[in-house]
Amino acid sequence: MGNGLLSKYFKNIGAKRLSEVEVDPKVSNQHEFNGISGFRSMLGTERSKHECVFIYLTDNEETILREEGFLSWYNARKDTPNRSAEYRLYYSATQVMESANAGDFLLIGLTHDNKLAVVVAPKGTTAEQQLLWLFEIEEIGNKFIFRDISSNDIKLNFAGKYILNSLGFEIDETEPDFLDLILNKFGNKFPSTSDFSEFARSTVGNVSPIEEPDQTLIAWLEREEMLFKTLEKHIVSKKLEQGFGENRIDVDDFISFSLSVQNRRKSRAGFAFENHLASIFKFQEINFSKGAKTERNNKPDFLFPSITNYHNPDFPVELLTMLGVKTTAKDRWRQVLSEAERITSQKHLITLEPAISVNQTDEMLAQNLQLVIPQSLKETYTASQQLNLLNLQDFINVVRQRQNKIT
Repeated sequence: MGNGLLSKYFKNIGAKRLSEVEVDPKVSNQHEFNGISGFRSMLGTERSKHECVFIYLTDNEETILREEGFLSWYNARKDTPNRSAEYRLYYSATQVMESANAGDFLLIGLTHDNKLAVVVAPKGTTAEQQLLWLFEIEEIGNKFIFRDISSNDIKLNFAGKYILNSLGFEIDETEPDFLDLILNKFGNKFPSTSDFSEFARSTVGNVSPIEEPDQTLIAWLEREEMLFKTLEKHIVSKKLEQGFGENRIDVDDFISFSLSVQNRRKSRAGFAFENHLASIFKFQEINFSKGAKTERNNKPDFLFPSITNYHNPDFPVELLTMLGVKTTAKDRWRQVLSEAERITSQKHLITLEPAISVNQTDEMLAQNLQLVIPQSLKETYTASQQLNLLNLQDFINVVRQRQNKIT
């Protein structure tokens, strides 16, 4: 995944904090956004109705909402030409806007295909911090600020693509030149995640898992993502040509296939993350156990130096280390707290989640959970947050120091 550009996905955006009059039915039922005169540069001056996707982003993946609606743009004083124009932006009824509260972050964007997106993120959430970072917005109030992305473009790195993906944008970065190499090795099917991760690593040069573990991890993850999407596009397109079921238009067969594609994407990303970390630890000559059982069938992703040491009551507990691995943290980070009860002082969690909210990182600190963030993603965190973050190299140093104390 090389550096793309944000303008491939958004042309213009307006952002503000929602006011009570815009979302609270006790105050107003107008279903209108205020302070919208700046949208004339985006929507023109003629009356228009736009298809729109409404997205409510929360830190709980189960409560994220995404639904279709529309926005109406018009001049309320068009029939009174002697008075100055008064533009209005009306939004249709949706669960998203019913869930929104005063103070929430609102972003209205014109996408690359000339559709509109309305994104709401509750104040103080990771989702909000990620949007502020992606669109390079400082803290804002109840008045819209506007960004012409086309004329002031933003390069997309790993973090930027991660956030766009959470908005539902398909990051279409394939590499057809690699397809023959993939098919020659694996055929027209998905290999095991460990085999595919190993293959992806073999195609990346100019990295050093020993000298530059942080950069190497991201390079391997990006390459595997690109290679996977290349193979996936090939396999899915073949299936679309064949059709679904005996009559080629079986809806149930199509839904089943679609779900399998989505589930494979989610599970593969997590396995790839673990696979590449394990490879780096081996290069670093760090001893570990992966996915071994602790108490009550819990299986922490990594235990250092080994599960045997963990279960040995005579082994010093201060030399044990646990690392949880989650591509997305959000509300799921608490799961790692109970996975190795013998380790009571501090547990570690590595994630690819950019710009986790201050509220959540503060809570992690209070729960003795040390966050590990690959170096290139640390820039998405505030300066004060970064003081309490480890990068992958820092974490390796911690584990190595403990390993060197074992007699």
